[in-house]
Amino acid sequence: MSQTMQSAFAAGLFDAHPPPPGLAAWNKATPQRRYAVYSNNVETSLTGALAARFPAAERIVGADFFRAMAGAFIRTCPPRSPVLLAYGDAFPDFAARFEPARDVVYLADVMRLEFARGQAYHAADASPLDPGKLAGIDPRRLGELIFVPHPSLSILSSLHPFHTIWAMNTGERPLADLEHWDGEHVLVVRPRLIVDVIPLPGDCANFLRRLAAGSMLGEAAALAGGEDFDLSHALAILLRSGAFTTFREG
Repeated sequence: MSQTMQSAFAAGLFDAHPPPPGLAAWNKATPQRRYAVYSNNVETSLTGALAARFPAAERIVGADFFRAMAGAFIRTCPPRSPVLLAYGDAFPDFAARFEPARDVVYLADVMRLEFARGQAYHAADASPLDPGKLAGIDPRRLGELIFVPHPSLSILSSLHPFHTIWAMNTGERPLADLEHWDGEHVLVVRPRLIVDVIPLPGDCANFLRRLAAGSMLGEAAALAGGEDFDLSHALAILLRSGAFTTFREG
């Protein structure tokens, strides 16, 4: 099959086009039906790959709605690689713009959390920071430390209770009515074998996000959240979570 024929064959799969001219079936029958079956199988496989990456989203909107949204995404953003492990990286942003889902205002953020968990699971292994290494640092130099984030680290924030909703749609929490519709912040990291999703106060999320971006500890603490920021609590989360692997003096 020529390159031109391959391009036309692939393009038609996602745009409901008839088979490209010159395409023939092995049994000499007209290829339209076989091509349509192949196209349907491709979309079904890609939809399954997206459902495997975003199971909470599928549960939230229902299988039929998810299948329709996935179909629209597949036609807009077909895969560019034969490896489907990373297919769907842009799906959360697509869901945020998907008009039929506009009333499910938290959906895209739940999907971003699912995406971050998948990224963490497949990230490179690295040993988390040994808290004992901080013991030998002169306290006057602590503010100048720069921490190196774990390869699996993500810090996410939302105006919606996206972590609670995700947890209730994955079995992490029982389904229940939400008494308060507050924004939430989480740390996602895999310091060892299991991906952890750790709720954070907003100022702590700001602090850790600045540290992960390369700010010195003192600068990150000063900009984290004002006078009420609890640095000791934030450092305890930093060390317990395994969110960073080492540090250096700035």
